Amino acid sequence: MGRYDFRPMRVRQTAKALFDARRNDSLPQWYNIIGDIPPSETLARPLQRAPTTKKARKPSRMFQPLPIAYPEDKLRSEFFGDHPWELARPRIIVEDSGNDAKHYDWSNIVQPGKQLDGESVVQRQMWLMKHRAMSKPMAYDVARREFYFHRHREDIRRRVAQEEALYVGAYFGKGPMEIGMELEDRTWEGWKRWAREQLDDEEAARAQLFSAAPSTESTALEGEEFEAALEEVQSSVPQSKAGQPALGGAAIHP
Repeated sequence: MGRYDFRPMRVRQTAKALFDARRNDSLPQWYNIIGDIPPSETLARPLQRAPTTKKARKPSRMFQPLPIAYPEDKLRSEFFGDHPWELARPRIIVEDSGNDAKHYDWSNIVQPGKQLDGESVVQRQMWLMKHRAMSKPMAYDVARREFYFHRHREDIRRRVAQEEALYVGAYFGKGPMEIGMELEDRTWEGWKRWAREQLDDEEAARAQLFSAAPSTESTALEGEEFEAALEEVQSSVPQSKAGQPALGGAAIHP
């Protein structure tokens, strides 16, 4: 038959040949229909093959932006890695002209109009490495020592100003330490109440396992009720005047 099988396309011709050869008594009912309206495509079901996908090409990196790196980045990572709580301090980002950094002189770590922060240490360290020819660790130690000194002076100045204000009658409210202690005490008291409730529930459940719940209604009989009940059961009580009737057993003892 070769590469292609055309037998499904010759179904009508085969049916006519079988009828002419008198091997079939009559033509099939679909014989005239296929002759009037032939099928538009082959009757054979085509073999379904999975489509082969071409290997995706790796996108070109020609139009990707180049990584932007500054020498200060590593210095910032080192400082804030040693002082992570410096990132929690509020920072002032308002500038006068937008180019205030160009007018700073980092021969001194304290700059007029700029807040003392971690960026001051980084810029001071860069200045020492560039103008004083210091190594990176040595410049870091010098800048860090100056930072600690001026930060300590700021804390003293702030504490003295607060004491002077309190002396003349100022009221600052609760500080972060007092607020934190109140929150901790409130949480502790809430936990104690919860633990006490849990212990009470466990004790109640343990008591119910060994004893029934006490009844609040009194079941004791008094007066005439007691006498009537006693007379009703007296005949069945052993060692009484009426005795106890036989409730079964052997009639004659050996």
